[in-house]
Amino acid sequence: MPHIQLTPAERREHRANAHHLDPVVLIGGDGLTAAVQKEVDAALAAHGLIKVRVFNDDRVAREAIYQQLADALGAAPIQHIGKLLVLWRPVAQKQKTPDENRKPGPRDVKVLKFGRPGQRPEVKQLRVLGNQRLTTGGQIKRAKPKQKSVKKGQAD
Repeated sequence: MPHIQLTPAERREHRANAHHLDPVVLIGGDGLTAAVQKEVDAALAAHGLIKVRVFNDDRVAREAIYQQLADALGAAPIQHIGKLLVLWRPVAQKQKTPDENRKPGPRDVKVLKFGRPGQRPEVKQLRVLGNQRLTTGGQIKRAKPKQKSVKKGQAD
């Protein structure tokens, strides 16, 4: 799978975004193994832009690892500086499926309470939960009455 080709401006932008990042994957003395490649792939899928640190003093070997990762994972090589490698791959958008059985969550409501004529109304922020409703007087009530215990009803 060939790596992604970027324009110099895109590469510069990704390099600037990667500046503050810490290395996510560390490649040790064993070099590039299948497990390490799998971890780099998972990090690219999760983050998109990652740094990889290679603990190897041979620059040619680091460059080979860099190109091999870019080719094998379909990523764009952004920067190779010292022992740090920066790779980028676009993150796939997740498909969100709406759950039909899901109830509405909390919502924030502004309630205006009017006083005397000529005065400003009092504004209250209320949080109404999914099992509550707001009355016309600005009070919060349960949408359904609270369930009563069968055992407590029999004790009386």
